[in-house]
Amino acid sequence: MSPSAARQPLRRKYAPRRRRTTGVSHLRAVGAADRSWQVIEGDCLSVLAELPAESVGAVVCDPPYGIDLQGRHWDGRAIRESAAATSTRRRLTANEAFQEWTRSWAGLCLELLKPGGHLLAFGSPRTFHRLAAGLEDAGFELRDTLMWLYASGMPKSRRLPGGRGTSLKPAWEPILLARKQPDATTIEETMRERGTAALNIEACRSGERWPANVLLGHEERCDETRCAPGCAVAAIDEADRRDQATAPPSRLFFSAKVSRGEREAGCEHLPAGELNLFPNAQRQGRAPAPARNPHPTVKPIALMRWLVRLACPPGALVLDPFCGSGSTGIAARMEDRLFLGVEREPAYVQVARARISHWVAAGGEGTPVPFGPTK
Repeated sequence: MSPSAARQPLRRKYAPRRRRTTGVSHLRAVGAADRSWQVIEGDCLSVLAELPAESVGAVVCDPPYGIDLQGRHWDGRAIRESAAATSTRRRLTANEAFQEWTRSWAGLCLELLKPGGHLLAFGSPRTFHRLAAGLEDAGFELRDTLMWLYASGMPKSRRLPGGRGTSLKPAWEPILLARKQPDATTIEETMRERGTAALNIEACRSGERWPANVLLGHEERCDETRCAPGCAVAAIDEADRRDQATAPPSRLFFSAKVSRGEREAGCEHLPAGELNLFPNAQRQGRAPAPARNPHPTVKPIALMRWLVRLACPPGALVLDPFCGSGSTGIAARMEDRLFLGVEREPAYVQVARARISHWVAAGGEGTPVPFGPTK
C-alpha cells in the first residue's frame, strides 16, 4: 500500500465537522472597540467546538508539553485521559496520548482559522515531534520550526553519585509554525481576500535583517551595558565580531526571560501562593518565595509580541486555547489585535484576566469590557 493510500482513512477519520460561520456571540461581539479581548474559563475541546468557523486570524499558544511537569495534572494525566476518550485504540503510551490530544485541539483550531491562517505552538525538545505529528494529523501544513535559545534554564536532573545525572540543562524550546491550507489559487489572492497566508516580515525584522527562525533570550541578570556570563545573545554577538569588528549587536531577535516584576504586574490583589520553578535546586530548609502569579511557564511579553506580529494580520483575532497567565493576550492587545483566550484552570483564569487588564490599561487602551461567557 502506498503512503498516500495509507493516510486516506486518517484524513476521513479526522475530517472536521461542518459548523455555522455566524450566530455565535463569542466572536461576533468582539469587533466592538470596548470588547477587544476575553478569557473564557473552560476546556478548549468544549469551548472551541462552539465558536464560529473561519473567524480567527492566527493561533498563538503555549500548550502543555505532556512531560508531567512537576507532577501537574494538566501536563500529564489530564492529557492521557482526554486522549483515551477519543482514541479507538485500547492503550496509548504517554507520547501517543500527547499526539492524539494534540490532534483533537488542533483540529478544532483548523476549523476556526481563516484559510491561510497560521498557528504557532511552543513545545518541549522531548515531545515536540509528537506535537508536529498531531498538527499534521489535524490537517495543518508544517512550515518551519523556530528555536528559542536562552541560557537561564535550570537542570531538572537527579544528582547521582560520581558526578552523574539523568538529563541536561534546558537551554532552548521549539516553536512550531504551521499553516491552514489557503483556499485561493495563489498566495497573493488569499492575502487580498483573507489577509492571511503570508508572514509579516517587515514588522519583525531585526534592524534591517530578514527575521530568522532562531530567537534569543537574554539572561535575567543582563542589563543595558553588558550581558551576564553564559548569555546566548552575547555568545552570538561575539561570534559575529570575530569577522566584523563593527558588526551591530543582536542580529537575531532577542528578549529577556520573564522577570519577577513582569510576571507579577497586575496580580497584586490576588492571593499569594507558592511558586517553585526549580525544585531540584531549592536550598535545603528554604521555602519557595510566595507569588501572586503561580504559573510555572510564563513566556516573555516581548517574545509573544514578536510572534503575534509575525503570524496575525493587523486588527485580526488571535486565539490562544491554553491562555495560562495571559502573556499572549497582553501581546495581542499591545499589537492592536483582538484576543480570545481559553483556560481550564480557574486560578490561571484570574491571573490572565488581571495581567491583561493591567498591561492594557498601562498602554493607554482603557479597561476592556469582557464579552461572551465568564463562568
